[in-house]
Amino acid sequence: MSIHGLILEVRVTGCRKLRDTEFFTRQDPYVVLEYATTKLRTRTCTDGGRNPTFDEKFHIPLIEGLRELNVVVWNSNTLTHDDFIGSGRVYLHKVLANGYDDSSWPLQTRHMRSAGEVKLIMHVDVSAMKNKMGKSIGAASTHSVPLPSVPAPVPAAAAAPALASAVPYTGVPPSYPPAPAYPVASAYPAYPTPSQSPYTTTEYPPPPQQAYPPPSAGYPPSYPPQPYGQSYPPQPYGQPYPPPPEAQSPYPPAPYPGTYPPRPY
Repeated sequence: MSIHGLILEVRVTGCRKLRDTEFFTRQDPYVVLEYATTKLRTRTCTDGGRNPTFDEKFHIPLIEGLRELNVVVWNSNTLTHDDFIGSGRVYLHKVLANGYDDSSWPLQTRHMRSAGEVKLIMHVDVSAMKNKMGKSIGAASTHSVPLPSVPAPVPAAAAAPALASAVPYTGVPPSYPPAPAYPVASAYPAYPTPSQSPYTTTEYPPPPQQAYPPPSAGYPPSYPPQPYGQSYPPQPYGQPYPPPPEAQSPYPPAPYPGTYPPRPY
């Protein structure tokens, strides 16, 4: 539901339990309402102290997409800058849904400490909102694109006379040219066959016939291959391979010459 163009009525009745920024005198508070770029200020409640009363009414035009406003309370000073008392955020969901809201909204300092509360009475015309929504729906329906008209189907009995009147019947069937015999002679000359080719071809002599598989050499081949003019394994210098065995001695070996056991001295 669009709220653009609606008028929000806000009445600032007063504040309660405000943070006191004065030490020797009573403070002079006033309230500022902030909505988008709009700022509205109440009168200064002289010597209002911690519980000032304002009872002032303001009218704020609403903007689509912005459903909250800020409330800032200041203490008016004559010789120095005004003292900041507290601020709070006011949400408009309840007043836009019910048309009325008389809640009290808390105030906080810059250090997020309690600074009292402000009493607001808000009102918005819900009937105007509904009428605006109905007008927008009606405008959308009037500007809707009409559906294309579909022609009604024509009965077959009515279509037959119309077709007969459009195409007269002579009683003679139309004549068609006879189908040609198959195959049809081509208009292009036939491609010359190899016997009629104007180019002379030379017959290549056929390759000599070889027996398959070719005869192989002696199988299996000697392995490992022998070096050039030398037997395997190679012989050491001046010694035949393998070396001739040495003269074997009888085993076990014969005892030492002499008698055993030896004779006593």
